[in-house]
Amino acid sequence: METSIVIADDHPLILKGLFDFLVEKGYNVIDSAENGKDAFELISSQKPDIAILDIQMPYLTGLQIAEKCQELQLPTKIILITVEKDESIYLKAKELDIYGYVLKEFALAEIEICIASVLNDKAYFSPELLSHLEVEQVPEELDSLTKTEKEVLKHIAQNKTAKEIADIMFISDRTVEKHKSNMLKKLKLESKHTTLALFAKEIEPFLD
Repeated sequence: METSIVIADDHPLILKGLFDFLVEKGYNVIDSAENGKDAFELISSQKPDIAILDIQMPYLTGLQIAEKCQELQLPTKIILITVEKDESIYLKAKELDIYGYVLKEFALAEIEICIASVLNDKAYFSPELLSHLEVEQVPEELDSLTKTEKEVLKHIAQNKTAKEIADIMFISDRTVEKHKSNMLKKLKLESKHTTLALFAKEIEPFLD
């Protein structure tokens, strides 16, 4: 089934340019909007696979739309297009599980890469944005960890011992060690005593 897309931007020329570009590339753009209120109504009624939204729009911003979609548990994956390189906006986007964050100056060069990434259930943030904020990309291997393994990793980052982790998670010490062993393999890390702890501390912000 073809991927359905809704786009929204309060600048008509940018909206038309993006619409024409996506259609020319063969994407199924089912509708567009020039403000946040109309964009949210389109997402609510049409439930597209992807919504590509400007952050700053009248009535509702792209972030406010994402927040409403999250509250209503709508299946649409949100991609934001913006000129903003603000850390607080980036962190809010991460908090709302936004799938894509593309800077307008690179939009036509990056939007296809972003859509492809989103369709593979992976978030895409403009490299220029991450570089500007000095944010490191989360290692792809992290996606291979289970929820339980990530929880163990978070406790490791907080200097908890295997016994303490076992007590907190109501599992045995042996199970904790098994999770550690599995993570070393999945993350392709050396089997040294401190390796997992060092890795855990590096990526702790991404484990929430």
